[in-house]
Amino acid sequence: MPCTTVLVGKKASNDNTTMISRTDDGSFDVKKLIVVEPEKQPKKYKCVKSKLEIELTEKPMRYTACPNVDPKEGIWAATGINAANVGMTATETITTNPRVLAADPFVEYQKPKKRGDKAIPGGIGEEDIVVLVLPYIKTAREGVLRLGKLLETYGTYEPNGIAFNDENEIWWLETIGGHHWIAKRVPDDLVVIAPNRFGMDSFDLKDAFGAKKAHLCSKDLKEFIADNHLDLNQDGKFDPRDVFGSHTDLDHIYDNPRAWFMGRYLTPFSHKWEGPDAEYGPESDNIPWALKPDRKVAVEDVKYMLSGHFQGTDYDPYTSRDTGKRGMYRSIGINRTGVCTICQIRSDVPDIIKGLEWICFGSTTFDALIPVYTNVPSVPAYLSNVTTDVSTENFYWGSRLLGAMADKDFASCLQPITRYQDKVMAEGRRIVNEYDKKIKGKKDEALLKEANEKICKMAKEQTTATLNKIVHISSASMKNGYNLRDN
Repeated sequence: MPCTTVLVGKKASNDNTTMISRTDDGSFDVKKLIVVEPEKQPKKYKCVKSKLEIELTEKPMRYTACPNVDPKEGIWAATGINAANVGMTATETITTNPRVLAADPFVEYQKPKKRGDKAIPGGIGEEDIVVLVLPYIKTAREGVLRLGKLLETYGTYEPNGIAFNDENEIWWLETIGGHHWIAKRVPDDLVVIAPNRFGMDSFDLKDAFGAKKAHLCSKDLKEFIADNHLDLNQDGKFDPRDVFGSHTDLDHIYDNPRAWFMGRYLTPFSHKWEGPDAEYGPESDNIPWALKPDRKVAVEDVKYMLSGHFQGTDYDPYTSRDTGKRGMYRSIGINRTGVCTICQIRSDVPDIIKGLEWICFGSTTFDALIPVYTNVPSVPAYLSNVTTDVSTENFYWGSRLLGAMADKDFASCLQPITRYQDKVMAEGRRIVNEYDKKIKGKKDEALLKEANEKICKMAKEQTTATLNKIVHISSASMKNGYNLRDN
């Protein structure tokens, strides 16, 4: 599933928090935010796509999830934070190459070839991973180890990148073929940008097979690389992107330009991104996986990057200038996004309010981001009571409607959309500040539920008010308009 991921290390953030975020860019999937209580977690998990069945014998924890509203293709839980204040987002579809797949093919579902034969289940994939991992882990590192074991046991039918965070650490795992994987702890002072490509560009194999402080991998990775002649590196360096990833023409229009836009935003001064002597251009294959930002990064910065459409460049599909390059690259803020979340784990507050899940639905270019306390037994109906029918009574469809209308008249709608986004962000932060103070030293879920309801009430009011404005703007610019009036 095409997506874009941003990971912000603790010392790179403005408030000493860890943040993992991703746009879930499906096929206009209708999404919702829910809380899954332990008794609702399946004991036997059944994969819809691969027909695999997995016994879940461990005791689960409560967790949030953003599943598909229509369950016919599976749960696709996407992202969440559990009761131990561990966040997870899964998955970023990444790239691979034929050498890897020849050595370790994907584990795909095989239909019976003839009557009397049995079907052969496939492995696990994006549909399944959050449900199989998040309810059972107490740290980000545990998430890597649990998922790694699942991959080695059952395999996967697709290439994926998965992020985990707790209050101190962020870990990023990338799959390699059907059963192999590597994972790296994100350095605290760096920001990771991951746009649908195999991302890691450095990896310490000595640490992975020794102290395991910041690197983990499947137990036979060294042999796997050597036996299959996968190492393309020169002069003793080890770049996993060269070994396991892709180097295709499609990367130059689909993946790399998004990394360029985000890198340009994070380090406008310490790297040169434009001009004849630029270090990196939109199609560069060597844009770093992680960068030290020129200034601290806040939630608003993450939202801006994940809303990107190459604004300020010749590639912006909304520019009024005829640049000859308009829309030539795949935007980050794309039309088919179902949900985007930022899982933020804080370290300077009581455990009950450490987890904040910032959430928005629909195209990130036009939608607004709201914070939700996650240590609650349920979330407001405005987030959870979503159907496949269009409605202004929930945040998902309200956001989708805004995007669908504002896109057609971008220049006229830009100001009310920007004001809407800023207002919702400011009010959401204000309510969190208010309730953070109230909850100090208390373990009162009722207060958190009250805060979430207040945030959603505000979001609904602002979304409705902005819809009123956008409908008027869109109506005034309809093609069948005429200025001569009969009154």
